[in-house]
Parts: sequence; C-alpha cells; structure tokens
Amino acid sequence: MPGKRRLRDLGIGTAALTLLVGGIVVAERDGQDTQAGKGASPTPSAAGATAVGAYLDYGPKGVRRMAELSRWLGGTELRVGHTYLPGDLWENIEGRPGFLASWAAWRRADESRMLVLNTPMMERNEEHLSDDEVRGLLSEAAAGAFDEHFRKLAERLVLLGVPDTVIVLGWEMNGTTYSHRCGPDPVAWRTYWNRIVTTMRSVPGQGFRFDFAPSRGRDAVPWTECYPGDDVVDIIGMDSYDQPPAKTFDEQVNEPYGLQKQADFAAEHGKPLSFPEWGLFRNGDNPEYMRRMLEWFERHRPVYQTITDYCPHGVWQCAENPASSRVFREMLSRQPGTADPAGPTPVPSESPKPEKPTPTVPAPDTGGREWCVSLPLTDWFGQWLPDREFCLRDQQ
Repeated sequence: MPGKRRLRDLGIGTAALTLLVGGIVVAERDGQDTQAGKGASPTPSAAGATAVGAYLDYGPKGVRRMAELSRWLGGTELRVGHTYLPGDLWENIEGRPGFLASWAAWRRADESRMLVLNTPMMERNEEHLSDDEVRGLLSEAAAGAFDEHFRKLAERLVLLGVPDTVIVLGWEMNGTTYSHRCGPDPVAWRTYWNRIVTTMRSVPGQGFRFDFAPSRGRDAVPWTECYPGDDVVDIIGMDSYDQPPAKTFDEQVNEPYGLQKQADFAAEHGKPLSFPEWGLFRNGDNPEYMRRMLEWFERHRPVYQTITDYCPHGVWQCAENPASSRVFREMLSRQPGTADPAGPTPVPSESPKPEKPTPTVPAPDTGGREWCVSLPLTDWFGQWLPDREFCLRDQQ
C-alpha cells in the first residue's frame, strides 16, 4: 500500500521501536488500516446545548463531508459524527479497525466532538430471518454465546482512542426489519442487551454511553417492552422520520409511543434524549415538519441529533427537498436568515449514497499480528522518513 513501509525494511528492530516511537501509541493491526490514539474522557456538553451532526456516509467520504456541510451552514460546528457497523458478519460487527479508523481520527482531533456508532446485535441482521430463528438466536445470546464479539469491539474502540463512543445498540428493535429485533422474545432480548453492556463496560479504559433507540410509534411491539433497565441505558433515543401512520407533526408527538412518550419516559427514568436518525420520508418535501422538528429539539434539548442526509430523507445532499433544506439551513446556520436562492448544494458523488455500510470481506489470517505506528510528518524523523506509517509483523 502506498505511504506505508515495513519497519524491518528500514533496518529498525523491535528493540529500537520504543525509542523511535516516543510517546506515540502503538496499535495492533489485523490486516486493516488504523491509527491508535489516547483514551478520552466523555465529551463535555456546552451548557446543555444539543450537539448537531448528520449521517453523510458510513466511511471516509462521510468524514470529509462533515466540513463541507459545516460550510454550507455558514460555519455551524458539527460536533457529532455518525456511522454504522455492517451487520452481515460477526467479524464486521467487531469493528474491524480499518473500517473505523477515519472516524476515530476525526473524533480525536477535537475533544468537543462525539462519535455515534450504530451497532447491530446480530449477524445476518438484514436477512429477514423468521421469528423462530430470531427467537433461537436470542436464547443463545441471552446465555452468552456472543459476548466475545462485543468484547473485541470494545477493545478496538479503546485502542483507536475513542473510548467515549455513543453506542446505538440494536436500534429500531421494536420493528420487524432487523434480526436484532425484540418482538420474538422481549425477555431474552433484554437479557442479551444487559450482557452486551456488561461485557463492553468490563474492558479497561472504556467510557461508552449506550443509547436505546426504538423507531417512533408502536411498530411491531411497544418499545417500552424492550427497555432493558436504567443501569444499562445512558440515553433514550428515537428514530423519527416524517411518515405515516402519523400524518402531521402533532400526530407524531401524540401518537402511542411517539415523541411525547419518549420525552415523558426519559424524564421518568432520569435519562437524556437523543435522535440518532430523523428526516423527511413519505410525506415529501415538508418544511413544516422540518421547522417543527428543529423546534422540538430546541425545547427538549437532546444530547445530540443527526439527520439522515441522503435522498429521500436529507436536506443538503438531496435536491428533491429544496423548501425543507432552506428551513434547515436558516434555523441551524450561524448566520440566521441565510438564504440560498439556488436551493441546496448536493455533494457530487461517484455513486449513489448507500443507506447502510457495504459489508467488508475479512482479510485472510496470515498467521501473525501486525503492529504499526503513525509518525506526524512534522516530527524530527519526518525529514528522512516521509511515510506516515510503519509496520512490523509479529509471527506467532
């Protein structure tokens, strides 16, 4: 890979590695690109203000687009980066370092930032497994069959320097879309959630926050039946799109298990709110919804809100919603009243925005571990060693 050179090719032995590295963290590599960083304390809140972000793409493109969206908003700071782990294979749910490296680097660059990571609870998460299959998997999960996968994820997040990541675990569990749904066996599901949280919290250096985020409304089951307990939930979130059965925003607020129920439930349990996913949908370009939703955030002060910004949901990358885009921009811009007569400016893209991460194929096991270090080019060594990263394979 360009820009990378093996340590042994430079004549640097393992005994000299510590002298070369100095205070830089050395990270274990398992065949993917990564950069380790130091652990961080939980992200501070600016006087209770809601941290704003967006889902722009799951990989490096999403990281680059954060700055572009901020410019479109007149310089408004986007403090929340939001991405998803693929739910196809356990190896990917474990958070392969190459998949998370760019987001980890973005988070570490500013202590005021927050990384939000949607984390599946099951592999084959979107293969439309039957209720019987899901029930059997939940039984295994409740007995501890999958604990080790989440231990690995926690260890990798700590190693990457993002131990304060917000984990949106098993999102929209009250629906029918995902294999990690709650409906087939709520008791086993709650037990499984407890096992995951306990396992991840047992990893030294972690400071994770766990976000319980159902979809708005009753869906397949009331989401309150899935709630696993105050001791294992830090934030009560909700995915809320502008779609039926609620036809108006007032109906979205007042429907059974809607926005008001979320606010009341969170208050009863002493938890803050969040909105990991929200945006336009089946009601089309709806500036009234956009305005009312942003006003709801101002009133209820969630920890964070991240709009899903691709078509049909989005406002910046989706030219189909010019009126809603104008409202979003005016209400969140650092320069209130900013108008763009030409409408939103979608980001050019080589391909359509994926709704979910593309599964990555695990690299083959070559029989050893690879240890890497990243050296800033401004360091003393940079004048002779222009490559950013050096690796050493430890044969086992």
